[in-house]
Amino acid sequence: MSENAARYIAKGVAHVELPAVASPVAVSFVLLPKFTMLAFASAIEPLRIANQLTGQALFRWDVLSEDGRPVTCSNGVPVMVDGAFGAAQPEGIVLVCSGVEPEQQASAALADWLRGLWRRGRVVGGLCTGAYALARAGILKGRRFTLHWENLTGFSETYPDLVAARQVFCVDERIVTCAGGVAAADLMLEIIHERFGIALSQEVMNMCLLTQRRRQGDEQMTSLAARLGTRHEKLIEAVAFLEARIEEPFDLDACAAQLHLSRRQIERLFSRYMGVTPVRYMNDLRLQHGRALLAETDMSVTEVAIACGYASSSHFSKSFRVKYGVSPYRFSHFGK
Repeated sequence: MSENAARYIAKGVAHVELPAVASPVAVSFVLLPKFTMLAFASAIEPLRIANQLTGQALFRWDVLSEDGRPVTCSNGVPVMVDGAFGAAQPEGIVLVCSGVEPEQQASAALADWLRGLWRRGRVVGGLCTGAYALARAGILKGRRFTLHWENLTGFSETYPDLVAARQVFCVDERIVTCAGGVAAADLMLEIIHERFGIALSQEVMNMCLLTQRRRQGDEQMTSLAARLGTRHEKLIEAVAFLEARIEEPFDLDACAAQLHLSRRQIERLFSRYMGVTPVRYMNDLRLQHGRALLAETDMSVTEVAIACGYASSSHFSKSFRVKYGVSPYRFSHFGK
């Protein structure tokens, strides 16, 4: 085995018979500062395992950064790269791996580079919050895409004309995206399946110790019923009603009318099954929403307060400090 082939093919016991492949699928990973290591590892390891199982270089990969220097991921570990993305002209799949503070990490240079690759017929995608870079490149209009659920709030504020799906991954022709974490493995299993068949993708899944293969239509998070720990139909409807109206004034009477219940009945449901009042639940929900906006956008505290349904920024700031132990201004400027 040549030195170059040894980089892509590891030795192993398990084996899957596959006809010889003429040329490997090239995959380029672009790592952005503070990227999520779990998403990157979950994406690259299934490729390595596919090669190992077949004894062939079905995939080859390189790792790029903006300046060709190592990139520090969100857990503080630096990762070596093969070069700078601006100097590369990838022939296969290009995946941007991002993580925290995605809007700040997606540079104009990266957006221009991705747009050029897309126009030349390349497959481009995003892992975790990599969709921010694709959005800045202007190639998500009319496409189905996704990113990590924690960043959906900030993304929708930054790109109000783009609606991300809450799926584990999306494949829309030459745009591929996933929600990050182990969803990157689900995306890669889909790619392996489409290119090399179900037998190999199933064995790669077994090697990864994944007991269930998720499809792209699967939701990132558990259902509302599972999240609340109850199947009580009226409580689920009440929570869904309130969660859809974070930016509006709290109106339990409207919720009661919608569900054909009394205010008292709704209050009892919240108390019995969730241990909080509807008002407390809504306030916590708004503060979580505000925390996400402060972390992922450049919105001012006043703008965030309005977006969270507060009548004044002072009320929002006081509630935020009580819940999180820090003012919203200090939180939004943490680490800057």
